[in-house]
Amino acid sequence: MSDASPQDTVAALLAAATTRLDASSRSPRLDAERLLAFVLGCTRARLVAWPEARVDAAAAQRFDELLARRAAGEPLAYLTGTRDFWTLALAVDARVLVPRPETELLVALGLRLLPAEGATRVLDLGTGSGAIALALAAERPQWRLTAVDRSAAAIEVARANAARLGIDGVEFLAGSWFGPVPARRFDAIVANPPYLAAGDPHLGDDGLAFEPRDALVAGPTGLEDIAAVVGGAGEHLDAGAPLMLEHGATQGEAVRELLVRAGFTDVRTHCDLAGLPRVSLGFRNGAGA
Repeated sequence: MSDASPQDTVAALLAAATTRLDASSRSPRLDAERLLAFVLGCTRARLVAWPEARVDAAAAQRFDELLARRAAGEPLAYLTGTRDFWTLALAVDARVLVPRPETELLVALGLRLLPAEGATRVLDLGTGSGAIALALAAERPQWRLTAVDRSAAAIEVARANAARLGIDGVEFLAGSWFGPVPARRFDAIVANPPYLAAGDPHLGDDGLAFEPRDALVAGPTGLEDIAAVVGGAGEHLDAGAPLMLEHGATQGEAVRELLVRAGFTDVRTHCDLAGLPRVSLGFRNGAGA
């Protein structure tokens, strides 16, 4: 295009961007490609196929602005406004955590352990963007999902995702843990509560400084919110129903101990695709599947 400089080809922009992001991103080239594809409204495959394509000055300027924010540590998902999770493209912003691939393990376990047929009642605690509840609802439209988050702003994001994706049958409630569902029982509870300790060094990882701290930090030990969920879950589960909890990679033993002390049976921990202990679960007064 006539208003582009000789350096503003796809190849040149991506090469410079990769170098620029090298110190701040674990995947600088991938981040650069995703941002440029977002700005140009095309796929990454198109960038690879036509590296010599010229980029006009306005798009190059927009790309530069987003690169500056990414170099400062802002999550890529906040810059593009979307994050893929399970089979869904979720809208995300600074009101919610960016859904992680390891959290998909909760979805997989829920689909594996619960009956596919019937109006299975599932409670999702700490729903954030709605990722877990919406993924389950997309796979099992007949299930009855209730999603709770103590952040009213997060619930707004989750409801908007449900509407945009056309997923019905998920009830979104704002409140702390079991507060919005008094005296109600469920066939399963899934939860991805905050599990970082206040001084956890991971809080300095790429992007975390931009994400809502209340959704990351549980307290001095990192187990406070998990303990609250475990302690209250028994009153809201039918006999034999599972409680499934995501936790930090070093917390499996402690979470299993909490579950056993609360009377859950067949307690176990499952590893994510990286081989890290990520989800622990137990069954209320019943054998596991």
